[in-house]
Amino acid sequence: MDALPVPPRPLAWRILHGVIVVNFAVEILYAQYMVFSVLRPPGAGWGPLGARALTMDPQQLMIRRMYASEAWIAIAGLSVYLAITEVYPRFWRRLP
Repeated sequence: MDALPVPPRPLAWRILHGVIVVNFAVEILYAQYMVFSVLRPPGAGWGPLGARALTMDPQQLMIRRMYASEAWIAIAGLSVYLAITEVYPRFWRRLP
């Protein structure tokens, strides 16, 4: 069964959609940069802390966790937004 034709969206809608997606992407990249580059303990490599979390300053560890939570919230928000605006409409257009 072929999908129904999709009417083109207005330019303003496409621009707004792009701005929202880029905003989520920038937020995700920024939070990951803060967690894995800026807030890593001295001498630690890039990536998870592992056993270094036991010797890390508790305040810096909490700040790192807040940025990680911020990244996960942005990832979840982007996923929900794309599901509502992209996946859901395409799924329902295929139904008879």
